[in-house]
Amino acid sequence: MIGKKRRTLLTPPPGLGAKDVVVEKSVCTGEAVVGFRESGTGRLLQAVAVQSRKDLEEFYRSYGFSPPKD
Repeated sequence: MIGKKRRTLLTPPPGLGAKDVVVEKSVCTGEAVVGFRESGTGRLLQAVAVQSRKDLEEFYRSYGFSPPKD
């Protein structure tokens, strides 16, 4: 296939998976970030800013997870 590169999947933090993905929104600005929530500390790891549903789906796919069906 010419022009098509196979995308390598990212690795989630150790011990975290699709069930640990959360979206946080700022009350003031409405800015949203998605990342992995550490259950013990509550920290958000590998956070990425998202502006649309498409960005959220791309985050899930980049780790090899199926996006949620809302």
